[in-house]
Amino acid sequence: MADAVTRYARQMILPQIGPSGQDRLSRAHVLIVGAGGLGVPALQYLVGAGVGRITLIDGDVIEETNLHRQPIYPIASIGQPKATAAAQIMTAMNPDVHIDARPEWLDPASTPALVAGADVVLDCADSFAVSLTLSDACLAAHVPLIAGSALATSGYVAGCCGGAPSLRAIFPDLPTGGGTCATNGVMGPVVGMIGALQAQIAMAVLLNLPDSPLGRLISFDAATWRMGGFRFDRAPEPDDPLPFIGRTQITEQDLLIDLRTEAPPFHPAARHVPPEDIGQLSPPDDRRVVLACKTGLRAHHAGQALRDAWAGKIALLALPEA
Repeated sequence: MADAVTRYARQMILPQIGPSGQDRLSRAHVLIVGAGGLGVPALQYLVGAGVGRITLIDGDVIEETNLHRQPIYPIASIGQPKATAAAQIMTAMNPDVHIDARPEWLDPASTPALVAGADVVLDCADSFAVSLTLSDACLAAHVPLIAGSALATSGYVAGCCGGAPSLRAIFPDLPTGGGTCATNGVMGPVVGMIGALQAQIAMAVLLNLPDSPLGRLISFDAATWRMGGFRFDRAPEPDDPLPFIGRTQITEQDLLIDLRTEAPPFHPAARHVPPEDIGQLSPPDDRRVVLACKTGLRAHHAGQALRDAWAGKIALLALPEA
């Protein structure tokens, strides 16, 4: 106990924390999805602060192009699963924090159970499918979601769910195209700032600090040196949003549509349909249509187009591992 008091002395001296707040942090469980540019700083600060238990999910491996914005990983770790490598490094930094590393992609089928067991969830994956899957699960379970995104020289953090509107309420219309770090580039310190801010907001939620960050979006643009943001406490939830499902949730009755032209069908029963032709489908009314693509963005837009022409059930499937 004496070592713990010494380790956390500089934050425990704060009246907002104190011994009772530190005890609350030590008993908290945080779910972090993504161990990349956003997840690394968030993980570092939450581990450093003494959060008792962290479940870390990431199905990706470390690549050399990651290292400028994910500085905890050494050259020797290239090719290793991010979740496993990050957990090992963080355990060495603070062995009092239990880290459950899961080197796998987030599965919509198991997401509700993961979310239900957490006090707060951090979306550090920068993936449309992951963000909306987590938002849906957190909204249903009334669990706070701290969503972050960064690209090029700007980014944002939003405190969603847990009594505040969901991410879908803030962004009811997704962009037609999704940029990535590979296509648009990214500055490491920008991602680091956003990830660190996610950790700060998570701690504020865990400590139940006044002036709740839930219902607030904070943005930063390094190109113009401006910070901004707004509150979205009264943003309406969209009606009947299209849900993401996992592969294990596919049924024999589903009509499987693969929107990708760059890969073979993801399932023996799936057939290719270009996104621009999706409105020409005429599925039986008693079958669910499952639309699949790599990130979920094409599937989302195709689902919206199909919904305009057909009133049946639609589900979306992201294939990040394909």
